[in-house]
Amino acid sequence: MRFIDLQTQYEHYKEEMDRAIAEVLASCQFINGPQVAKLESTLAHYVGVREAVGFSSGTDSLLAVLMAWSIGPGDEIITSPFTFFSTAEVIALQGAKPVFVDVEDNTLNMDPRQVEAAITPRTRAIMPVSIFGQCANMTALNEIAKKHGLLCLEDGCQSFGGTHHGRRSCGLSDAGATSFFPAKPLGCYGDGGMVFTDDSDLAAHLRSIREHGQKSRYHHLRLGMNGRMDTLQAAVLLTKFAHFEDEVGRRQSVARYYLEHLPAGVRGPVILPENHSVFSQFTIRMVQRDQVQAALQQVGIPTAVHYPIPLHHQPAFTGIIDKNALPVATRAAREVLSLPMHPFLTTRQQDQVLDALAHALAQNPLPE
Repeated sequence: MRFIDLQTQYEHYKEEMDRAIAEVLASCQFINGPQVAKLESTLAHYVGVREAVGFSSGTDSLLAVLMAWSIGPGDEIITSPFTFFSTAEVIALQGAKPVFVDVEDNTLNMDPRQVEAAITPRTRAIMPVSIFGQCANMTALNEIAKKHGLLCLEDGCQSFGGTHHGRRSCGLSDAGATSFFPAKPLGCYGDGGMVFTDDSDLAAHLRSIREHGQKSRYHHLRLGMNGRMDTLQAAVLLTKFAHFEDEVGRRQSVARYYLEHLPAGVRGPVILPENHSVFSQFTIRMVQRDQVQAALQQVGIPTAVHYPIPLHHQPAFTGIIDKNALPVATRAAREVLSLPMHPFLTTRQQDQVLDALAHALAQNPLPE
C-alpha cells in the first residue's frame, strides 16, 4: 500500500503524459515554452482571477509576493504556527518577523479571533495557511486585513481546488500562492508553484522577480530570483489538470468513507459547511498517536505526521514567542496522524487501514 500513489496515477494517464513530455523534448523549449503561459491562463480562469504567474516552487511563490510587496526588516507578518516550515521561512528570509497566532481546534487553520490582538504598528500583512486541503476563514481574515489596512496572502500550497463560500482557494485575497510538489492534489514531476491575483501590477512585478528582476533581457530593474517554472513541469500539470476535478471527487469519496468508519477514540477532520476540501491529507487526531503509528507501521500501513513540531518550537525561530503561548498548535503536533490518501485508494485498502487502526487503538488504550 502506498501513502500517495503516483505510480498508479501515471499508469492511468501514461499515454497522455508520455505524449505531453515528448512534445516538450522534441521542441527543446525547456524554459518559457508555450505550455507555461497556457498553464497560467488555464489555472487563472479556474481560480477566477485575472493573473497567474508560474514559479519554480510553492516556496518561491510565497517569497516572490513578499519581495514584490517590499516586505523587509522591521515588518511583521501574522501567520500560522501549524504548517510546513517554508511559510514562516520566507518571512524571515525577507528580514521580517513572523508573528504566530494559534489555530482553531477543529480545523487547525489560523484562528481569526486571535489575529487582531497580534496586530502592531509594524504589521504589514496577514498570511493564513489553508491546511490539509481546507481553506482558512478567509472571509473573516480579509475583513480584519481591510479594517487595519493590511495586505493578505493566502498560503494555498495545500488547498488548490478547494473553495470557501463558493470561491476557489488562491483567489480569495490580495494574492494566493500554491505548490505543485508531486504529493499535492495537483502535482508535477518535480517542484513547481504559482501565484494568483487580480492585481496586474503585482503580476508584472512577479514576472520580473522570477527572472532575476529583468524588465527585458539583461536589463535588471530590481533584485529577483531564478524562479521560473520549467516547460516540462507545465506540460505535466496541464495533463493532470484535465483529470483534476475527477480526482478531487475521488478524494472526497475516500474521505467520506474514512469518516463514516473511523473507530471510536479518533478525531477525524472537520470540514466547515462553507468549505469544500480537496483533502490534500486525511489527518486524524488521537492522544496515543506515537504508539498507534508504530503499530500501523508494523503491519505495513504507511502514515505520516503533518506536522510533528509547531513552528514556534523550531530552533530557527527560537525566542520569537514563548513555547507555551500557542497551546492548540502544540497539542495538535502531538496528536495528528495522516492516513493514506489519494484518488486511487480502494475501499478494500481503506478497510485494511481502518481495521489496523482499530486494532492499534485496542492495543494502546488511553491511560486511566
